[in-house]
Amino acid sequence: MKPALRIVLPMLLALVATPALAEFKIGFVNGQRVVQESPQAKKAKQKLEKEFERRDQELQQISKRLQGLQESIEKNGVTMAESDRRAKEREFNELNRDFQRKQREFREDLNLRQNEEMAGIFERANKIIRQIAETEKYDLIVQEAVYFSPRIDLTDKVIKALGDAAVAK
Repeated sequence: MKPALRIVLPMLLALVATPALAEFKIGFVNGQRVVQESPQAKKAKQKLEKEFERRDQELQQISKRLQGLQESIEKNGVTMAESDRRAKEREFNELNRDFQRKQREFREDLNLRQNEEMAGIFERANKIIRQIAETEKYDLIVQEAVYFSPRIDLTDKVIKALGDAAVAK
């Protein structure tokens, strides 16, 4: 009797589970596309560019001064007095240290602000995804997958809803 039960039981379970799986509704959202293509992401990018523009220009000016100093040392280093050459090299090294520090601080501050802005966008996108899931009766919506069928892709719908939410504000 046990061998027969081993064959029949899985078949019965498969038959019982099949209708439940047929009603299971799955969706997929590409989070990277949402962050890159949503109106909020584009607005955040412009805001960050404007916010960090002055510091970026300052770094570019320091970089040009460093290049000028380096060219001057390389070009005139042989003909300069030893004390003048050392003074120029010291000036170059101090300016280079200052440049490296400011560049590191710039990157850290920019990354921090980008993360803050993206967190807000993800939060809004997740609210919209939940609304779509509830109104359209989705059982599962995933944001990362190795493979997904285009027919379950909700990314465009989420981006459009984010755009509509941005216009409504």
